[in-house]
Amino acid sequence: MILNYIWIAFFIVAFLCCLGTTLFTGNTGIWTEVMNASFSQAAFAFEISLGLTGVLSLWLGIMKIGERAGVTGRLARMVSPLFSRLFPGIPAGHPALGAIFMNISANMLGLDNAATPMGLKAMQEMQTLNQRKDTATDAMIMFLVLNASGLCLIPISIMMYRAQGGAANPTDVFIPILLATGIATLVGLVALCIKQRIRFDRVLVSWLAGIALAIGGVVWFFASLPADKMESYSAFAANFILFAVIILFIVAGLRKRLNIYDTFIEGAKEGFKTAVMIIPYLVAILVAIGMLRASGALGVLTGWVEQGVALIGIDTQWVGALPTMLMKPLSGSGSCAMMLDVMQAEGADAFVSKLAACVRGSTDTTFYILAVYFGSVGVMRTRYAAGYALLCDLIGAVSATLIAYLFF
Repeated sequence: MILNYIWIAFFIVAFLCCLGTTLFTGNTGIWTEVMNASFSQAAFAFEISLGLTGVLSLWLGIMKIGERAGVTGRLARMVSPLFSRLFPGIPAGHPALGAIFMNISANMLGLDNAATPMGLKAMQEMQTLNQRKDTATDAMIMFLVLNASGLCLIPISIMMYRAQGGAANPTDVFIPILLATGIATLVGLVALCIKQRIRFDRVLVSWLAGIALAIGGVVWFFASLPADKMESYSAFAANFILFAVIILFIVAGLRKRLNIYDTFIEGAKEGFKTAVMIIPYLVAILVAIGMLRASGALGVLTGWVEQGVALIGIDTQWVGALPTMLMKPLSGSGSCAMMLDVMQAEGADAFVSKLAACVRGSTDTTFYILAVYFGSVGVMRTRYAAGYALLCDLIGAVSATLIAYLFF
């Protein structure tokens, strides 16, 4: 229900902000700007869905080959010691576990275009186990919060934007981002385990420690690379692994004597249907966000925070990244625009620009994920998913800020 109240609040706050602007400044054009934003965001939601159609068709087709060839089942068995504890409602060996593994792996490599279709596949598989089709299960919420926490080992796009912005060392945010997103994911995971009464036994703790060591190994490896090599190496590693997965699925399908092409087409058709299904959910969320932003509410809040911080004598440099923090859970493109705006205004190597980059990479876009993933299976009652996802956003923003002060 929290998502319902947040969505309503976006419209009410936007209206009150427009009303205040008109009453106190005489600006009547704000109403036109807000309504234009609603129309443009509705069109943008359709464009996103249209753009996702091809990607979803491609990757759900590939996933169908992997599923029929038994690869996703083997992946599910490989991670079953961990996933059987995090997702106790999913039977061992169920296809959902393999899709979850593929989605999380793609997210960790920064491969958003591949992660989304795999995530939607995971949601569809979990929905087959759902007794109340309009209500999110504990497993769905765990999966959504893990996605919202945005654990990413290789933030390729952010390093690329910094390079384009003229940063002297575009990769200097790599380790701070990895630390911030790691903290956000760990806090979200532990909080949800407590909420869902998942026991921290020896196996679960061992897996979490192993993941932490793996992240430490990635940090050590990339930190040892020359600065000019880090971006190219990370891009190579991510895309090589992705292409290798495609070849693995195809080879496994050949060994099973599948008709690879027909299997792919069958999965691609599912991708097309999914893309159409999520349009209303995207429109609902993106229109509300667009009207909130156009009303000036975010700018007002930023100004109040800056004044309050200055009054109590705390350093105010971080406030320049506050718009990126506030926009991050609402809109991926919006937070990216905020980050780029800071970089353009202050320079790519300014402290606030590096902080904005760290915030941008610390978590994923909460409301987009909630709208797309739950919308793809028709879940209307999201229970406590939004609250715990926003907790990850808060922890990610605070961690990014403290780590940026430590590093820069």
